[in-house]
Amino acid sequence: MSQAGPAPRGRRVTAVLAVLALAAGALLLARPLLGSGAPAAGGPEAGFARDMSTHHAQAVRMSFLVRDRTQDEPVRTLAFDIITTQQAQIGMMTAWLDAWRAPKADPAGPMRWMGGHAGHGAAAGAYSMPGMATPQQLRELQAASGRDAERLFLRLMIAHHRAGVEMARAVLARTEQAQVRRLAQTMVDGQRAEITLMESMLAARASGRSSR
Repeated sequence: MSQAGPAPRGRRVTAVLAVLALAAGALLLARPLLGSGAPAAGGPEAGFARDMSTHHAQAVRMSFLVRDRTQDEPVRTLAFDIITTQQAQIGMMTAWLDAWRAPKADPAGPMRWMGGHAGHGAAAGAYSMPGMATPQQLRELQAASGRDAERLFLRLMIAHHRAGVEMARAVLARTEQAQVRRLAQTMVDGQRAEITLMESMLAARASGRSSR
Protein backbone atom coordinates (compact mmCIF):
# COMPACT_ATOMS: atom_id res chain seq x y z
CA MET A 1 0.00 0.00 0.00
CA SER A 2 1.45 3.34 -1.04
CA GLN A 3 1.63 6.09 1.52
CA ALA A 4 0.05 9.47 0.76
CA GLY A 5 2.41 12.41 0.60
CA PRO A 6 2.46 15.32 3.03
CA ALA A 7 0.08 18.24 2.79
CA PRO A 8 1.27 21.15 0.59
CA ARG A 9 3.72 23.46 2.33
CA GLY A 10 1.43 26.49 2.09
CA ARG A 11 -1.41 24.58 3.73
CA ARG A 12 0.89 23.34 6.50
CA VAL A 13 2.17 26.85 7.22
CA THR A 14 -1.37 28.26 7.26
CA ALA A 15 -2.50 25.50 9.62
CA VAL A 16 0.41 26.07 12.01
CA LEU A 17 -0.31 29.80 12.12
CA ALA A 18 -4.00 29.13 12.72
CA VAL A 19 -3.26 26.75 15.59
CA LEU A 20 -0.84 29.23 17.18
CA ALA A 21 -3.38 32.04 16.86
CA LEU A 22 -6.13 29.92 18.41
CA ALA A 23 -3.84 28.81 21.24
CA ALA A 24 -2.93 32.42 22.00
CA GLY A 25 -6.60 33.36 21.88
CA ALA A 26 -7.44 30.54 24.26
CA LEU A 27 -4.99 31.88 26.84
CA LEU A 28 -6.48 35.37 26.55
CA LEU A 29 -10.00 34.02 26.82
CA ALA A 30 -9.06 31.99 29.87
CA ARG A 31 -8.01 35.03 31.91
CA PRO A 32 -11.47 36.39 32.69
CA LEU A 33 -12.63 32.91 33.63
CA LEU A 34 -10.25 32.84 36.59
CA GLY A 35 -12.42 35.17 38.65
CA SER A 36 -15.24 34.35 40.99
CA GLY A 37 -17.49 33.59 38.02
CA ALA A 38 -15.32 30.72 36.79
CA PRO A 39 -17.27 27.51 36.10
CA ALA A 40 -17.16 24.81 38.75
CA ALA A 41 -14.86 21.83 38.19
CA GLY A 42 -17.90 19.56 38.16
CA GLY A 43 -20.14 21.85 36.12
CA PRO A 44 -21.36 21.43 32.54
CA GLU A 45 -18.69 23.72 31.10
CA ALA A 46 -15.81 21.68 32.52
CA GLY A 47 -17.58 18.42 31.68
CA PHE A 48 -18.07 19.57 28.11
CA ALA A 49 -14.44 20.68 27.78
CA ARG A 50 -13.17 17.34 29.11
CA ASP A 51 -15.49 15.11 27.11
CA MET A 52 -15.36 17.06 23.87
CA SER A 53 -11.57 17.04 24.03
CA THR A 54 -11.66 13.25 24.24
CA HIS A 55 -14.27 13.11 21.47
CA HIS A 56 -12.16 15.38 19.26
CA ALA A 57 -9.03 13.33 19.92
CA GLN A 58 -10.65 10.27 18.35
CA ALA A 59 -11.77 12.30 15.32
CA VAL A 60 -8.18 13.46 14.89
CA ARG A 61 -6.93 9.88 15.17
CA MET A 62 -9.39 8.60 12.54
CA SER A 63 -8.50 11.49 10.23
CA PHE A 64 -4.80 10.66 10.42
CA LEU A 65 -5.63 7.02 9.68
CA VAL A 66 -7.65 7.74 6.54
CA ARG A 67 -5.24 10.43 5.34
CA ASP A 68 -2.49 7.83 5.15
CA ARG A 69 -4.71 5.18 3.51
CA THR A 70 -6.08 7.00 0.49
CA GLN A 71 -4.85 9.10 -2.40
CA ASP A 72 -8.28 10.74 -2.84
CA GLU A 73 -7.66 14.47 -2.53
CA PRO A 74 -11.15 15.52 -1.27
CA VAL A 75 -10.97 12.93 1.54
CA ARG A 76 -7.42 13.95 2.41
CA THR A 77 -8.44 17.61 2.47
CA LEU A 78 -11.40 16.84 4.74
CA ALA A 79 -9.16 14.81 7.05
CA PHE A 80 -6.60 17.62 7.17
CA ASP A 81 -9.29 20.17 8.03
CA ILE A 82 -10.67 17.97 10.84
CA ILE A 83 -7.17 17.42 12.24
CA THR A 84 -6.20 21.10 12.32
CA THR A 85 -9.58 22.44 13.50
CA GLN A 86 -10.16 19.91 16.25
CA GLN A 87 -6.58 19.94 17.53
CA ALA A 88 -6.84 23.71 17.90
CA GLN A 89 -10.17 23.36 19.74
CA ILE A 90 -8.64 20.76 22.07
CA GLY A 91 -5.93 23.31 22.89
CA MET A 92 -8.55 25.94 23.69
CA MET A 93 -10.58 23.63 25.94
CA THR A 94 -7.43 22.43 27.73
CA ALA A 95 -6.53 26.07 28.45
CA TRP A 96 -10.00 26.57 29.92
CA LEU A 97 -9.63 23.58 32.23
CA ASP A 98 -6.27 24.90 33.40
CA ALA A 99 -7.78 28.33 34.04
CA TRP A 100 -10.70 26.81 35.94
CA ARG A 101 -8.33 24.54 37.89
CA ALA A 102 -10.49 21.64 36.80
CA PRO A 103 -9.20 18.08 36.34
CA LYS A 104 -8.62 16.83 32.80
CA ALA A 105 -10.60 13.65 33.52
CA ASP A 106 -13.68 13.04 35.65
CA PRO A 107 -13.02 10.13 38.05
CA ALA A 108 -16.76 9.41 38.11
CA GLY A 109 -16.77 8.80 34.36
CA PRO A 110 -17.58 10.77 31.21
CA MET A 111 -20.79 12.49 30.17
CA ARG A 112 -22.31 13.08 33.64
CA TRP A 113 -22.88 16.75 32.77
CA MET A 114 -25.15 15.80 29.86
CA GLY A 115 -27.64 13.87 31.96
CA GLY A 116 -29.09 11.27 29.63
CA HIS A 117 -25.65 10.00 28.63
CA ALA A 118 -24.24 9.71 32.14
CA GLY A 119 -21.16 7.57 32.51
CA HIS A 120 -21.09 4.70 34.96
CA GLY A 121 -17.84 5.43 36.73
CA ALA A 122 -14.36 5.69 35.31
CA ALA A 123 -14.57 2.12 34.05
CA ALA A 124 -17.17 3.22 31.51
CA GLY A 125 -14.36 4.90 29.57
CA ALA A 126 -14.38 7.10 26.51
CA TYR A 127 -16.18 4.50 24.40
CA SER A 128 -19.36 5.13 26.41
CA MET A 129 -19.58 8.55 24.76
CA PRO A 130 -22.12 8.91 21.94
CA GLY A 131 -20.74 8.59 18.42
CA MET A 132 -17.38 7.11 19.42
CA ALA A 133 -15.96 4.44 17.14
CA THR A 134 -15.31 1.13 18.88
CA PRO A 135 -11.84 -0.41 19.13
CA GLN A 136 -12.91 -2.97 16.51
CA GLN A 137 -14.01 -0.23 14.10
CA LEU A 138 -10.71 1.57 14.57
CA ARG A 139 -8.84 -1.65 13.79
CA GLU A 140 -10.94 -2.09 10.65
CA LEU A 141 -10.13 1.45 9.53
CA GLN A 142 -6.45 0.89 10.20
CA ALA A 143 -6.50 -2.28 8.09
CA ALA A 144 -8.45 -0.75 5.18
CA SER A 145 -7.15 1.19 2.19
CA GLY A 146 -8.42 3.09 -0.81
CA ARG A 147 -12.19 3.30 -1.33
CA ASP A 148 -12.84 0.84 1.52
CA ALA A 149 -11.01 3.14 3.95
CA GLU A 150 -12.81 6.19 2.60
CA ARG A 151 -16.28 4.66 2.97
CA LEU A 152 -15.60 3.37 6.48
CA PHE A 153 -14.09 6.69 7.57
CA LEU A 154 -17.06 8.64 6.22
CA ARG A 155 -19.60 6.40 7.94
CA LEU A 156 -17.76 6.56 11.25
CA MET A 157 -17.13 10.30 11.06
CA ILE A 158 -20.73 11.14 10.17
CA ALA A 159 -21.89 9.32 13.33
CA HIS A 160 -19.06 10.94 15.30
CA HIS A 161 -19.98 14.45 14.11
CA ARG A 162 -23.69 13.95 14.77
CA ALA A 163 -22.88 13.08 18.38
CA GLY A 164 -20.49 16.03 18.59
CA VAL A 165 -23.27 18.36 17.47
CA GLU A 166 -25.54 16.85 20.12
CA MET A 167 -22.90 17.46 22.80
CA ALA A 168 -22.32 21.05 21.68
CA ARG A 169 -26.05 21.76 21.68
CA ALA A 170 -26.32 20.26 25.15
CA VAL A 171 -23.78 22.66 26.62
CA LEU A 172 -25.47 25.59 24.84
CA ALA A 173 -28.58 24.73 26.84
CA ARG A 174 -26.61 24.55 30.11
CA THR A 175 -24.22 27.52 30.15
CA GLU A 176 -24.20 31.30 29.98
CA GLN A 177 -20.39 31.48 29.61
CA ALA A 178 -19.84 33.52 26.45
CA GLN A 179 -16.57 31.79 25.49
CA VAL A 180 -18.07 28.34 25.87
CA ARG A 181 -21.17 29.31 23.92
CA ARG A 182 -19.12 30.75 21.05
CA LEU A 183 -17.00 27.63 20.71
CA ALA A 184 -19.98 25.29 21.02
CA GLN A 185 -21.90 27.18 18.33
CA THR A 186 -18.83 27.09 16.09
CA MET A 187 -18.76 23.31 16.52
CA VAL A 188 -22.46 22.98 15.71
CA ASP A 189 -22.14 25.04 12.55
CA GLY A 190 -18.86 23.53 11.37
CA GLN A 191 -19.71 19.90 12.02
CA ARG A 192 -23.18 20.17 10.50
CA ALA A 193 -21.58 21.53 7.32
CA GLU A 194 -19.06 18.67 7.32
CA ILE A 195 -21.85 16.11 7.84
CA THR A 196 -23.58 17.40 4.71
CA LEU A 197 -20.31 17.20 2.79
CA MET A 198 -19.53 13.68 4.04
CA GLU A 199 -23.01 12.42 3.23
CA SER A 200 -22.58 13.56 -0.38
CA MET A 201 -19.12 11.99 -0.54
CA LEU A 202 -20.43 8.72 0.84
CA ALA A 203 -23.33 8.70 -1.61
CA ALA A 204 -20.92 9.24 -4.49
CA ARG A 205 -18.89 6.24 -3.40
CA ALA A 206 -21.97 4.08 -2.92
CA SER A 207 -22.99 4.76 -6.52
CA GLY A 208 -19.48 4.24 -7.83
CA ARG A 209 -19.03 7.89 -8.75
CA SER A 210 -15.94 9.88 -7.82
CA SER A 211 -16.20 12.85 -5.47
CA ARG A 212 -13.79 14.78 -7.67
